[in-house]
Amino acid sequence: MKSFKNIFDQYQWDDVKEKLEKVTLNDVEKSLQKKNKTIEDFLNFISPVASQKLETMAKMAQSLTQKRFGKTIQLYAPLYLSNECQNICTYCGFSLDNLIRRKTLSDTELMMEAVVLKSMGVNHVLLVSGEANKTVGIEYFLNAVRLLKSHFANISIEVQPLSEEEYRKLHEAGVNAVLVYQETYHQEVYKEYHPKGKKSNFDFRLETPDRIGSAGIHKIGLGVLLGLEDWRIDSFFNALHIDYLQKNYWKSKYSVSFPRLRPAEGIIEPNFIMEDKDLLQLICAYRIWNEDLEISISTRENEKFRNHIISLGATTMSAASKTNPGGYSVDKESLEQCETSDERSMDVITNMIKKSGYDPVMKDWDSVYSGI
Repeated sequence: MKSFKNIFDQYQWDDVKEKLEKVTLNDVEKSLQKKNKTIEDFLNFISPVASQKLETMAKMAQSLTQKRFGKTIQLYAPLYLSNECQNICTYCGFSLDNLIRRKTLSDTELMMEAVVLKSMGVNHVLLVSGEANKTVGIEYFLNAVRLLKSHFANISIEVQPLSEEEYRKLHEAGVNAVLVYQETYHQEVYKEYHPKGKKSNFDFRLETPDRIGSAGIHKIGLGVLLGLEDWRIDSFFNALHIDYLQKNYWKSKYSVSFPRLRPAEGIIEPNFIMEDKDLLQLICAYRIWNEDLEISISTRENEKFRNHIISLGATTMSAASKTNPGGYSVDKESLEQCETSDERSMDVITNMIKKSGYDPVMKDWDSVYSGI
């Protein structure tokens, strides 16, 4: 099977770092003027020197986003299915070595959560779980999709990497999108963050989007955990991955998320601090490089940042998020995967978007544009 691994092996972490440091302001200006942007242009946009052109980049990002997506923000909410996990990850509250009370939603509890989300106006739900194949494996996910399909216009999932055949089953069951994060593309230190469990297999995780694409999933979401390693280098590899996927699985759409390391039970402190201005630069870089890419902002970010990013490249936002299984109604005290920063209700977020001159949409972009 073709794989991104073949492309990935052609690049070295330290070489990318050196290239970023050598980018000049003239390089950035030339890239901004080009009509068809390449991965090399993206590297220029995320370079340290490009921060001097942030105002210009922000204006371009705003214009490009409105041209492609209009003044519309898609809203969704996560529904956490389980905090059981067989991996040890040094940054995650669900890590196997955390002595916490574990919980997996039953069918009844799942529907209780769904009722609350529907009462909030949610029509796009993201199913999330820890990585525990025996407890929350493919049959559990298929059952959850079957139960929820008639209640939500769009169902996305963010769970452990699966086989191509399992992704095909999810696609046939009605899953619209699959999100999977490499966390970091720094292969030499990856094992330090993932010392035990299936997630410690760097290559298997790296090739997961290939399996998703081969299975015909409509949308694939990628991202890195910002704070583990140098955000510029990790983001370059993430963009390289998206570039490869778009060329090989062109029928699928793509989104990118920007999870910054947030407090959680038993986690490490960030190794690399990413300031708000850095995240703004990264978001603008993605938009200028790729006009069709969906850009998703989660409730990990604070109110002020989320309010302003609406007009500067974002297309999708989560709202009123609970990051623990049963967090909306069933078991509000169960352990969260991480803390949220923006805790405003769905109504407040919706009104904020409207006041910004944008339209909040509760369905996926495809439903909007196809008239469904």
